[in-house]
This record gives sequence, C-alpha cells and structure tokens, in this order.
Amino acid sequence: MKIGYARVSTKEQSLNLQEDALKKAGCEKIYSEHISGAKSNRPQLQEMIKQLRQGDIIVVWKLDRLGRSLRDLVNLVSTFQDIGVGFQSLHDAIDTTTPTGKLTFHLFAALAEFERDIISTRTKAGLEAARARGRKGGRPKGLSKKAQDKARLAESLYKENERSISEICNHLHISKPTLYRYLRSRSVSIGK
Repeated sequence: MKIGYARVSTKEQSLNLQEDALKKAGCEKIYSEHISGAKSNRPQLQEMIKQLRQGDIIVVWKLDRLGRSLRDLVNLVSTFQDIGVGFQSLHDAIDTTTPTGKLTFHLFAALAEFERDIISTRTKAGLEAARARGRKGGRPKGLSKKAQDKARLAESLYKENERSISEICNHLHISKPTLYRYLRSRSVSIGK
C-alpha cells in the first residue's frame, strides 16, 4: 500500500499542494501534520511508522517534508528498509525500491543538507556583517505610524475618563496589554 506523509511547519501554511500530489501518486492513506521538521516528536509520523507493514511504500512530496537533516532522513529510511518498506519522494524523483533509487536518495539527502548549511552560513555571515556596521536584527523599536495614531487616540480616551479600560480596548480593537503599552509610550500615568 502507498502511504503518504505531508508536513508543513506552521498552522498558516497549507497542506493542500502536498496532499493533492500524494493522492495523485496513488496514496491510499495520508498522514498530515503542522509541525516543524526539527521537532523530534512528530505524532503523525510516529503513528504512520507504527502502522507500516512489509511491502508498503512511503511517499512524500519532497525530502525536507520527512526530515530536516541528513542523519534524520537516513535514520528514517533505514527504519523503513528494516521493516521492508520502500520510500519515494515525488519532487526529488527518488524511489528506494530500486538500487539506483537508494543511491540517488543518499546523494540527494547529502546535497539537501549541504544547501541548508550554505544558507545558514550565509545568513550568519550577513548578520555578523550587519552587526559590525552597528545594525541589529529584529523589529524596530517604537511604534509604527498607525500604532502611534492609535496610541494618541487611546491616550485621549483614557484621559477623558468616560470609558472603562475594556470599552476603550473594544473601541480600538486592541488588547489590554496593548492599551497599556500605548499609554506607556505616551508617558501617561496609569492608575489602578
């Protein structure tokens, strides 16, 4: 039986592309999850492995959907092979049910890790170069123009003392911590 595994890293990302490709490839069952590949505890992956039977074939859309490191990928594919299960990656054209596919898997996995290492090295070098020029990463300090406008309105509503904190928050569509942050940014004394 062909069994699909689909994964995205965040809740905002969609599994549709992967699941559609896996169905088209003939997968009868698909295990899907929203979780970082760096996490070792992936419940759907573990459940899938428990259900595997000799002769099954695991299908993924792309290698990095299964594992984030060469060691992780090789360990998982070795586990599959120990059970007598094949592995296919649609995007990377890998099929470990053939000797050529096994070799291709190991080469692609090594290249994928090499690419991630290069990207990581470049990112770190870029951040170090920026720091050397006095620049810092992350969000800029202070409020955006839109937030400054809301902070002024929050200050005005707060000082009028005609609405409760909850009413001000509802009116501005903000949370209480945001209201208090706005008021602090305007140096407003907050009474209890």
